[in-house]
Amino acid sequence: MTTLNINGQTALYGIIGNPVRHSLSPAMHNAAFAELGENSVYLPFPVVDLKAGVEGLKGLGVRGVSVTIPYKEAIIPLLDELDDLARQIGAVNTLVIKEIDGRKYLCGSNSDWLGANRALSEKVCLAGARVVILGAGGSARAIGFGLRQAGAQVVICSRTESRGRALAKDLGCSWHSLADAENLRAEVLLNATSVGMQPESEVSPVAAKILAHFQVVMDIVYAPLETVLLKEAQAAGCQVINGLEMLLYQGVAQFELWTGKTAPVELMRQKLYQATGNRVKNKD
Repeated sequence: MTTLNINGQTALYGIIGNPVRHSLSPAMHNAAFAELGENSVYLPFPVVDLKAGVEGLKGLGVRGVSVTIPYKEAIIPLLDELDDLARQIGAVNTLVIKEIDGRKYLCGSNSDWLGANRALSEKVCLAGARVVILGAGGSARAIGFGLRQAGAQVVICSRTESRGRALAKDLGCSWHSLADAENLRAEVLLNATSVGMQPESEVSPVAAKILAHFQVVMDIVYAPLETVLLKEAQAAGCQVINGLEMLLYQGVAQFELWTGKTAPVELMRQKLYQATGNRVKNKD
């Protein structure tokens, strides 16, 4: 693998958010740039003032950025273009900054749903598949719209009825309370909540006894990498997908959008796992 050679011609990419210094994205993107011989670098940009930060991106000639918490929704009014699915989702995690006739244009899209879809499609055909999503927050919303785009049948299952029903209405799907989860059957169960994340890593969003009702269980949490939910799902005979896979594939989509080149997926996966102190396991 070649190494980055930063000079006056190096193209700038990065991630904006607050906090952002902990981000794993630089590890996978910089490895991919180096592997393909791209004279580009990807940096974390902690942003306190979003409007000033966006102007700074334009002024510095940054080519593209990832957008993370807390700016995925707040950045939308500052954009010049927004793709249709990002508009439906109401959140942006990817910017392409174009220059046309000397003016910079910020173009927003969302690759979170692409990350979930691609990770899931390695285990199950999404067209016609029934997917139960736990949660009704921003992640559940992006994933839900993406799954609907792929032709999946989505069910929202959440603790808060008002929020869950609102998301289900937007998606055109059914809602169930978390207490009803034991009565649901589907090809996929997907945890889109933070339940099981460090430091409260000894809990699961659902009881272990219901996991046999699903073929595939995916958790968007990646710290810890093997959550209680995934451990119990594996014990129940389910195929499992950890949260790093969604992070990987949303990054792959970003990289390919920015460069127009096929991303080195396995290298990016390896760098993500190394950054979290984990080893890549053989795929099922």
